[in-house]
Amino acid sequence: MNARDEVDQAVLCSMSKLGAVAAHYWHRPRNGRSTFRVIAFVLVLLLLIGIGAHAAEQPLAASTIVVYNKNLPDSVTLATFYAQQREITRDHLVGLDCSAEEEISREEYDATIANPLRDIFKARQWWTMHKTPEKKESVTASTIHFVAVIKGVPLKIRATATYPGDAPAPGPIGNRNEASVDSELTLLAFFLHRISGETPNPYFQNFRAISDVENATLLLVCRLDAPTAATVRDMIVDAIAAEKNGLWGRAYVDGAHNPGAAGMGVGDQWLIEIAGQFHKVGIPVIYEDTPAIFPGGYPMTDCALYYGWYAGGVAGPFTEPDFRFVPGAVAVHIHSFSASTLRDPNANWVAPLISKGAAASMGNVYEPYLQLTPHLDIFNDRLLHGFTFAESAYMSIRALSWMSVMVGDPLYRPYASWLQIDAPRDSPKSPADVWRTYHEFATKNIARPVSEFRAMAGQAAAASHNCPMMEDLALMEARDGQFAEAASHLQQARTYYAQRDDIVRVALEEADAWLKQNEPKRALEIVRNILRGAGDAPGASLLKKMEQDLSASPTPSLAKPQL
Repeated sequence: MNARDEVDQAVLCSMSKLGAVAAHYWHRPRNGRSTFRVIAFVLVLLLLIGIGAHAAEQPLAASTIVVYNKNLPDSVTLATFYAQQREITRDHLVGLDCSAEEEISREEYDATIANPLRDIFKARQWWTMHKTPEKKESVTASTIHFVAVIKGVPLKIRATATYPGDAPAPGPIGNRNEASVDSELTLLAFFLHRISGETPNPYFQNFRAISDVENATLLLVCRLDAPTAATVRDMIVDAIAAEKNGLWGRAYVDGAHNPGAAGMGVGDQWLIEIAGQFHKVGIPVIYEDTPAIFPGGYPMTDCALYYGWYAGGVAGPFTEPDFRFVPGAVAVHIHSFSASTLRDPNANWVAPLISKGAAASMGNVYEPYLQLTPHLDIFNDRLLHGFTFAESAYMSIRALSWMSVMVGDPLYRPYASWLQIDAPRDSPKSPADVWRTYHEFATKNIARPVSEFRAMAGQAAAASHNCPMMEDLALMEARDGQFAEAASHLQQARTYYAQRDDIVRVALEEADAWLKQNEPKRALEIVRNILRGAGDAPGASLLKKMEQDLSASPTPSLAKPQL
């Protein structure tokens, strides 16, 4: 059992013991006085839970600073708004007199960002300082762990030919000194003079909150930035709302499946692992494993989480005018220059994803090399375990003083509600119920044998007409080669769904399941049947292409339509 499993087991054990204690007190014979004691016990317990939940949030605000460009009105306004929303005190707002450009020189970074920030950390006694025997300054502890960089602060530092104290090394990594501003700021307390190459991240693969790391001086830097100030406000508001109400919806994972490309297989492995993580916690997932990305018009409904690669610029469903993520969504697409600018809503990946409603994303400002980008399987795992966006992001990345940028509220915990014993529930008819029900079923039963789990899941989904649960079960069966079972479940899901986009997507999946069974006539029948009722749906073009291919060949070998 690894450390993470031990944590999970301890939480479950504690909750089980709490339930046993409550049951013991509730069912034992009681007189009036003992009944009063039970009521008092319950009231105290609820009070402690409430106090604990509030206290858990306080250190986050107390250990966070907000850095903005004091020369830009939007930056000042957004910094104030974010601090108010997160109850961050005014003395933790830091205005810098810096450039309004996205790209700056190393000299500008030192003079207008790094050095002024170091002076403020010392003046406000956020650092515990120590003088080394060589009379050099050293930081031994920090009360600040999170940094929210606000739109208007420069994004990246261009390469320089020379730098005092630098020690370039040979090779494609060791001799490069361009970097993202945020990644450099993570090591503000280290007083490094070597700027070439990467610096190993001491927090990589960790499984502890940054506040639990002894004498941590690493800064977890995230950026609240987007093409417009209004989008940044939405990111803040949506993240806080999702924390309270839950981030409910479907996950879409788009693998590149490009085994021939040197060194690229690791990215696909991250995405395969992510799909398995979602199944364990009952988040329905559509996993695309062909070389093509999700095509334009694909019915990507209720998208709460997206991970994919490897197109150079935004494409597929994300270019559709009406596409929107669910509020609070997390979306990441692997590409070398995915965040080279955050000002153009159509450039690269991060800015378009944020502009379409995602509250958090990650990217690169210059070429990072795949292994030095966030390991998405680690990132997703930590998010699902209730860590903040900042903690999850920096646990997932091997290198600092490099090219990465984490875009979103550093304190955002999309799955914090999963850790609450008294998590708020919506009304019985809430749209979130179908997602919550599947999550609760999966976490309760995932340890059962696969055949038993799926049989129980099928019965539960059929009894409640839980469309996402039934569709997800079908896709699990399809990935295991059980296409007859998959087709049966997909047919049920198709009859349960009411929205035409969902019906179109399931029809595509169902037709594909019949094709895998060498039943093209059955697949064609389904496609034509759906086209009669949803011929004007955005995804109808995919059904029409499938119809053409099926009509042209009596025994086609066809998977999901490609771009």
